[in-house]
Amino acid sequence: MAAVLVFSALVLTGCAMPGPDYHPPEPDAAARWSDQGAPTSGDPAVLAAWWRQFGDSTLDGLVTDALAANVDLATAEAKLREVRAQRKAAGATLGPTLDATASASKTKRSSGSSDLFSVGFDASWEADVFGGLRRGVEAADADLGASLENLRDARVSLIAEVVVNYVDLRRAERRLVIAEANIAALNESFDLARWRLQAGLASELDIAQARTELERARAGLPALKTSADQAGNRLAVLLNRTPSELGSRLASAGGIPHMSRDIAVGIPADTLRQRPDVRAAERRLAAQTARLGEAEAARYPSFRLSGSIGLEALSLSALGDTGTGVSSLLGSITAPIFHWNRIQAGIEIEDAKLEQARLAYRSAVLTALEDVENALVAVRNTGERLDRLKVAADSAGQTLPLAEQRYSGGLVDFLTVLDARRTVQDLEDQVAAAGGDLATAEAQLYKALGGGWRNNPQPTRIGKNP
Repeated sequence: MAAVLVFSALVLTGCAMPGPDYHPPEPDAAARWSDQGAPTSGDPAVLAAWWRQFGDSTLDGLVTDALAANVDLATAEAKLREVRAQRKAAGATLGPTLDATASASKTKRSSGSSDLFSVGFDASWEADVFGGLRRGVEAADADLGASLENLRDARVSLIAEVVVNYVDLRRAERRLVIAEANIAALNESFDLARWRLQAGLASELDIAQARTELERARAGLPALKTSADQAGNRLAVLLNRTPSELGSRLASAGGIPHMSRDIAVGIPADTLRQRPDVRAAERRLAAQTARLGEAEAARYPSFRLSGSIGLEALSLSALGDTGTGVSSLLGSITAPIFHWNRIQAGIEIEDAKLEQARLAYRSAVLTALEDVENALVAVRNTGERLDRLKVAADSAGQTLPLAEQRYSGGLVDFLTVLDARRTVQDLEDQVAAAGGDLATAEAQLYKALGGGWRNNPQPTRIGKNP
């Protein structure tokens, strides 16, 4: 009977597996981005190490150290190791199990007592006749792929966050330099107004106006210092350091970083292939498809073979004697009868989860396309704004000396000079802020394109490539 069960199990193992076979979806994507002016081709190596386009060695070092020491990235790597071990455990269900056994017993009767000693091996194997176990392995494979993509997505996000906070730091520092230079100039204007008052060439109103403008400029310093300190502190956390450890390293002079070349964005389909979050959503969809098949397999019988071989004797010394060997082979079939409602409910649950996974994948695709479109708009418009602000700042810089000369000659009042200086300072500050906004937009665009993970070693995969 056991032999018949073995033969039947081996024959039926070749049957079609339950549930739908997975086919990767083909996402709908336009042939080009809405911004027709964006370059659509480029070196993949640039995308892999995009932050180097800023040409800032300090930033390069910060990114390298963050990739080596960041806590969130280490957590994602530990999660990958966990899922890899789960994949090994799932694969082990397809093979037989073997256990070593040993026992000793004493039986007492009215006529006396007897001992029994035994040693041996027990083996069992569940034949995956209807494919439920194989579907489980498929799901574990896909889970491993999703975990790998989550790690890559963590890298992409980490690099972008390091760059953005570094830009915030340098932007705040640049604005501090502008503000301090403006304060120094306002101090000179205040001294000039007092001298002119003593000479009878100005009024108390000029003094009040100069003092007001000076204190207004000084009041802006604390906020800029706060922004710089907070950006530095955040960078320290990203590098798994304390703020004091990173302070001297960030103190080196450095302006707001700027890209040295246009960003080649490729085509929408490229982004969907590159974005780790989209790839992770696709792997989760594959895993859930397999789990639906695993749930459907519960409707079918299971075939199990078990056997043992060993020695039994009435004393330890006799275990090796001829005639003490024992063996057994057992085949069994278990079929669900009164569990139909529970099994059907489990199938419906997994089917609902599959629909959620499909929608999550679709959402990931749309979000990826939206991110790139928004980033393209931000880069283009911020760049245009920066160019116009620079022209305005140059023009205002030419106007200020003329206003100061006319004031010295008594041709205009002091308020005209203050207005001209305020305009220059405001425009220079806006140029610095817009320069930081442009660098941030460029970083966000590279993040939206999925840049940064291909430059890193890939963890060893198990099973199918995700």
